[in-house]
Formats: sequence, C-alpha cells, structure tokens
Amino acid sequence: MQHFGNKTHLNTREITQNQTSKDVTTLNEQQIIARCKKGDRAAQKALFDSLSSKMFPLCIRYMGGREAAEDVLQEGFISLFSKLDSYSGEGSFEGWARKIFVNTALMTLRRNDVMKQSEDIESARSISGGDVSALQSISYKELMGMVAELPPGFRTVLNLALVEGYSHKEISRMLGISEATSRSQLQRARVMLQNRIKKYK
Repeated sequence: MQHFGNKTHLNTREITQNQTSKDVTTLNEQQIIARCKKGDRAAQKALFDSLSSKMFPLCIRYMGGREAAEDVLQEGFISLFSKLDSYSGEGSFEGWARKIFVNTALMTLRRNDVMKQSEDIESARSISGGDVSALQSISYKELMGMVAELPPGFRTVLNLALVEGYSHKEISRMLGISEATSRSQLQRARVMLQNRIKKYK
C-alpha cells in the first residue's frame, strides 16, 4: 500500500494476503465502503473479495484471456479505490464499480487499437430463427468462451451493445468510431458467433 497525498494506491495482490485488522464479517456493504474510504485494510480486502469474482469474468469477456484480464482487474481495483470517495451511496455499488472495470478494459483496448484488429467477413446477415435452438443447446459458460475468442473489435462492441446495453451512439463515443462502424462490428460479431455455435452442434 502506498499513499499519495490523500489518495490511496492499492496493490490488489498485496491486499489478498491475510489481514490481521478489525473483523468486518458483520458489516454491511455501506459500512465496508465507509471503512474503505478511511483506508481500513480489512475492509478493502472484504470489498476486493466480494467484487473480484464478479468483475474477473467481465474482464475476461473484454480481454479474451486470463493474463490480460488479470492485469485489467488489478488496474480496475486501483481505479476503484482511488475513486471511492466519489461514490455517493446512491444506487447500486456493484453497478457503479462495473462501469469502472468496463472503462478500464476499454482504455486498455484503445491503447492496443483493437478496432483495427478486427477480422472482416464477406457478408453479414441476421440470425435466423433456427439459430435460437443452437443457442439453447450450449451453456452460458460455453457461450462466453466463444465470445472471448472473437476478434478484439467484434468482442468489444458485442459486449458493450448486448451485455452492457449501450447504444451505438454511446459506443461510438466510447471507442472513437462511427455509429455505422459500431453497427457493422456488432453484426459481424453476431455472424461469427452464429457460425461458431453451428459448428459446436
């Protein structure tokens, strides 16, 4: 743990180690957050433990691999703890935290210029009714594995549009692309995912 002025720089690998400070098992989420804002190490560990299992799959969905996802998870927690004072207590804390991890993943992807790495496919077509049964024949874990294997640009837009619920206008601003490009990337991601589901059957 390092301190820079009033901000706390959290090493999340350090915080996963056993803590000997105050027991926080009886505290609710808001009490844990309040203690985290005061720099309580046990509360920070409790918050890390409660969020990491939810945010790591999100990181994998965006990054496509465990190693890159672990780096984003680390950076995401550093960002979360540095911004914790800005959480007002209103609304879902998990939803607030989720946005931080999504933004952390997007910053990493933008640095790697993922939109220029997308594979092209000859045609894009709507998913037909017959594909629904194919989708129902695989588990959520298997489906997420297929999503993780998509080219970075396709995967990013699909996650933002279908999982996070952002509009193409919002995605265009977030990724610095046109709305038309966002729509095209999503459609192509759907086609590629459809083809992988068909092969899986």
